[in-house]
Amino acid sequence: MKNTDENILALLADDRTFDQGFRMLVKTYQERLYWTIRRIVHFHEDADDVIQNTFIKVFKNIKGFEGASKLYTWMYRIACNEAISHLNRNKNRKLINNEDQMLFLENNLKADIYFNSERAQLTLAKAIDSLPEKQRLVFNLRYFEALSYKDISETLETSVGALKASFHHAVKKIETYLKENYDIVNG
Repeated sequence: MKNTDENILALLADDRTFDQGFRMLVKTYQERLYWTIRRIVHFHEDADDVIQNTFIKVFKNIKGFEGASKLYTWMYRIACNEAISHLNRNKNRKLINNEDQMLFLENNLKADIYFNSERAQLTLAKAIDSLPEKQRLVFNLRYFEALSYKDISETLETSVGALKASFHHAVKKIETYLKENYDIVNG
């Protein structure tokens, strides 16, 4: 049986095949969701915690999925909300200034075995991290996940016009950051 949304949802709809359907759902979407979360929270351990919470919420709420959006769009919305909640919980614990936070991020990314620490990637990660939360989410979903504005609109529950503006501003801010930190990129 192929791992299509239709097949997964059919298995999930029947109590006798629910477990098989959920395993198929996890297998199909775990890696994509992990990297979406990882781009938001940055660290492997945090992404692991958030993806676990995401799949717990999916498990608890999948019977209520109405099919108004694509399955992955619905799960991305849950994953993004879980990642934002994780960041907000940790924000209260890490009351350090922005420069210290960037240094902390850089050191952790360099030490992270799952992160390719080439200078250009590190600088891009820092540029993305400097964006306001909504712009960072929109940029990650559009640039890294290649989601359409329509899918992002459903995920973040906002208008396509607002998303296009957020993405445009994010790109401009990243370009400015990279230009200002050119010596780091060419190091």
